[in-house]
Amino acid sequence: MNYSAKVMDHFANPRNVGEIENPSAVGEVGNAVCGDIMRIYLKIENEIITDVKFKTFGCGAAIATSSMATELIKGKSVDEALELTNKAVIEALDGLPPAKIHCSVLAEEAVKTAINDYYKRNGIDKVIPIHGASCDGDCASCGKH
Repeated sequence: MNYSAKVMDHFANPRNVGEIENPSAVGEVGNAVCGDIMRIYLKIENEIITDVKFKTFGCGAAIATSSMATELIKGKSVDEALELTNKAVIEALDGLPPAKIHCSVLAEEAVKTAINDYYKRNGIDKVIPIHGASCDGDCASCGKH
């Protein structure tokens, strides 16, 4: 598979790796077909994501998409982070091979799962749909279609 220089950079030098002590929110998602698991930790102050860390068990594309997703939402408002799409992650990485698109979907879903956790922890009566809203059904390997 051919990966862009940005994918290789985020795989070899991932940004924001680790855990946050006493996070405002945690999101974890996994793909049973490929075995990737992503966990994202958010620190949110005044509705702004002031810190974000991740731990990902998976392939290079899963690590790169996790890393890029954290870069794209750090410093953003919760509402801005909700606008993150798998397509935006792919574009920021200068593309992914078709067989690895599901990794970007997992990154988007992890962010949304974490924000749902934030809402729940803070008694905010909102639930963000996770799968379906962002999925265009074009991922042959995600096993959900």
